[in-house]
Amino acid sequence: MTQQFRIESEQLRDKLNTLLPSQNRGSIGVDLSGSTTIIPIVDLTEVAEGSSLRQDLQTSLSFDSITTFEIVNGNTDIINTTGYWRVFGSASFKASSRVFFTLIDAAATQKIFLDFDNQQTASFNIETFDFIVKLEAGDILRVNSLAAGGVCRATVRQIATLAEVLVNP
Repeated sequence: MTQQFRIESEQLRDKLNTLLPSQNRGSIGVDLSGSTTIIPIVDLTEVAEGSSLRQDLQTSLSFDSITTFEIVNGNTDIINTTGYWRVFGSASFKASSRVFFTLIDAAATQKIFLDFDNQQTASFNIETFDFIVKLEAGDILRVNSLAAGGVCRATVRQIATLAEVLVNP
């Protein structure tokens, strides 16, 4: 036997009107009622999985969560900490200059993976980039700017640890 009862809570009615705006037409159009029958509910939202921010907000930038670099005619290690990192910015280069990114592992093996190269003598180029990189223990992300005409402006932000724990801004 199921017992039925009426709910007279203004807070619940206000919450229902907020969550279901189509029901909010001056006053609630149905009576709120309850039952002693137990119905399981599975919450599939981000809050249920332990994250307090939506995914797009979790990857936002803040003054304290970013580091910026400007690399001109040289090499700079921009990340040497493990984790998942977002790297974005722009590379500008002219007459026989080059800007490229290198991943270096713990054994000092290098891999060039993003390369902006200008062999034209009279042109000036600007390219944007935005990628996510995973660094293991001993890995380094390096930006290389060859010749005075190559400039890289990069911003980095850690978005998760290697244990896949999100890093909020």
